[in-house]
Amino acid sequence: MLSIIIQILLALMFLLAGVPKFASNQHIEGFKAYGYPQWFRIFTAVVEVVTALLLIIGIWNQQLAAIGGFLVFATMIGAIFTHIKLKDSFKNMVLPIVLLVLGLIVLLQNSSVFLG
Repeated sequence: MLSIIIQILLALMFLLAGVPKFASNQHIEGFKAYGYPQWFRIFTAVVEVVTALLLIIGIWNQQLAAIGGFLVFATMIGAIFTHIKLKDSFKNMVLPIVLLVLGLIVLLQNSSVFLG
């Protein structure tokens, strides 16, 4: 049950973060400031939306939940490295760190499907 609650929370957060990346001027300018190309903004948006869908479908399919948890974990590693690269304050890294931990929980809670 814990994994399902976390999956729903993560899915909502990833949808709210991913969908605006497709066209938001704020995100277009943000990725320029980060030094990332615009194709990477679109790639990130697609990964975040797909991750959200995997987490929701993963409520009924452990394998997809585990993959979604892994994608949350991997995406947040990238977000944390971006904050480090920009020499951002620790307070701006707290949310990615929390999401990374929640993604890891979902991955571990559902990884038995891979481990047998």
